[in-house]
Amino acid sequence: MTGPYEPRDAADIAQLVAEYPLAWLVSGAFHASPLPLIAECDDSGTVVALLGHCALRNRLVGDFRADPRGLVLFNGPSGYVPTSLLSKTDWAPTWNYAVLRFTVEVEFVGEETRDAIERLVAKMEGGAWSTASLGPRYDRMLDQIIAFRAHVRSAEHSFKLGQDESPQGFAEIVAGHGDRTLTQWMEGQARR
Repeated sequence: MTGPYEPRDAADIAQLVAEYPLAWLVSGAFHASPLPLIAECDDSGTVVALLGHCALRNRLVGDFRADPRGLVLFNGPSGYVPTSLLSKTDWAPTWNYAVLRFTVEVEFVGEETRDAIERLVAKMEGGAWSTASLGPRYDRMLDQIIAFRAHVRSAEHSFKLGQDESPQGFAEIVAGHGDRTLTQWMEGQARR
């Protein structure tokens, strides 16, 4: 998407994936699963692939083996913005959000399954837990899982975070909205 709701730069897109890693992976056969994904970026910080894993029994495995094309959909911060937050009487309510849509080609990388899981655990647990605690069960689990890399072929994004509000209206929304994460993202996009 182009227009007023562009992120500031590639780092905003990578940040959304990092902070909201659970995405819908959708096949051309319209099967879909929510899966946690890790962004892989090039030297410029652009997301070029998404690393994940799923159960071998997941219908997506057969779908992507037949046709590797699919979509990955991320929902970032979002929230309803009621009229009660603004002093302007002719202002209509809206919804602020940041979303990503990647068109991808999925490549199964079975030899990277252990690494994909370890990377995800390290990211999510931050050292508080390790797969080593699973003991022999871990290898049995790995036999039922396969890693994949979703190579990004195109990306669309919409960071509708109050950019089109008047300075006063924007300030009122940020000051009054109860979702502080959403307002932090709004403030981040306002710093253009």
